[in-house]
Amino acid sequence: MSLPRVQTRVPSELESHASTEGEASGAPALHVVTFGCQMNKYDSLLVEGRFLQRGYRLTERLEDADVVLFNTCSVRDHAEERVYSWVGALAEAKRRRPELVVGVMGCMAQRVEGEVFRRASHVDLVCGTRQLTTLPELVDEVRERRRRSGGAGSQGLIETSLEGAMEVDRRSEPYRDGLVGHLAVMRGCDLNCTYCVVPATRGRVQSRPIDDLVAEARWMIEGGARVLTLLGQTVNSYGEDLPVGEGTGRRGRPGLSDLLRALQELEGLERIRLITLHPSYVTRALAEAIRDCEKVDRFLPLPVQSGSDRILRAMKRGYTTDLYRERIALLREEVPDIELGSDWIVGFPSETDEDFERSAAFLDEIGFVQNYVFQYSPRPDTRAFALPDDVPIAAKKERNRILLEAAERSSLARMETRLGGDVSAFVEATAPKSPGSLRARTVHNLPVRFEGDEKLIGTTVRVRIEAASPYGLSGALAEQG
Repeated sequence: MSLPRVQTRVPSELESHASTEGEASGAPALHVVTFGCQMNKYDSLLVEGRFLQRGYRLTERLEDADVVLFNTCSVRDHAEERVYSWVGALAEAKRRRPELVVGVMGCMAQRVEGEVFRRASHVDLVCGTRQLTTLPELVDEVRERRRRSGGAGSQGLIETSLEGAMEVDRRSEPYRDGLVGHLAVMRGCDLNCTYCVVPATRGRVQSRPIDDLVAEARWMIEGGARVLTLLGQTVNSYGEDLPVGEGTGRRGRPGLSDLLRALQELEGLERIRLITLHPSYVTRALAEAIRDCEKVDRFLPLPVQSGSDRILRAMKRGYTTDLYRERIALLREEVPDIELGSDWIVGFPSETDEDFERSAAFLDEIGFVQNYVFQYSPRPDTRAFALPDDVPIAAKKERNRILLEAAERSSLARMETRLGGDVSAFVEATAPKSPGSLRARTVHNLPVRFEGDEKLIGTTVRVRIEAASPYGLSGALAEQG
């Protein structure tokens, strides 16, 4: 039996070698399927690393796996239903191979807990977001329970405590995340947006000390990373929970600006990217750090969600459109060429045509280069779940269409400002479906395609921009130097 992939990683040469040796020596095999965001991808690597340290091998073939784990997303109902569909596809395999261990981990596991067993009785364990590093031990416990029961099976194992910090130290394992690596600098969220499940599934904010992050970053660079994407639910709130003075060499709590300045000094690092920010935590210190640190991308994903102050209050976003404008003015004062991205929700409870029109007008006003538009859907365990979902589906779809069209116009306008000029771009890979072309990202996080030798992958080049679309740029190598 084979299972289609949601997120899989092509094994590196080292992984392939380790997998072959493990298979020859009878080492147990792990297969991880990852749904959702970049944080989940990071967590899957973290989990795989823990199993590698315990003597497991990784396999891309489901039929070879002794342990199958699903790392799940809970942002939308559709994401959870996809997980159940994929987990259900393993029921027959589990009947044929009762020794197979099947686990569900991550955000959906944290939210629904024992409901997983009721909907998929062949699942052995459920592991929440703060207990991922204990998964090898949880698998051992599942097997021990089976042994004690004579192989008859036992009640599913649940570990979903949000207490304590998740210990992260990946430096004893091989780095496997490629040229563009992901570094989780914090977990959780202390905000209470009424539509969002993150505080319930990820817990409150826990920032990692700067020294620990710098050490992991060095390990990543030594393993081949040239770009680091710093991850956090509200990454610019980094440090709000850390002790005063820790890692800063000065009074006050460390913040994202301090972390950026520390990472800026790392030799071999080309770029630093940030996902995702919140307007309330935009500070002058952050703007100055972006200005001063040439390795930090001049792009910030800074979701607005709505251009209506009434809806922003209902969402409990903690700012008004005027405050958002002030934060953007601060950023552009220090970093005049900064580009911005936003998420938008259309059809939030009680949203009127006038509210929506304000969103469309605000998108045009700010000039975002990147926009993600979502139709509101109620999520259990959120405050908005109790509100009437009173915007008709047809209206949501129409508003979604209109805002996407506005987003395309805004993106194209920002892209076209680069026409005829040279941009600095980090080359990430060959361009799919375009033989002889390379795919890169500019310092403003704009995708750019150009013809070039594959030897340029992993380097920063200058590209003369010749064409623009709402989705990216294309051009030719400029004179380097």
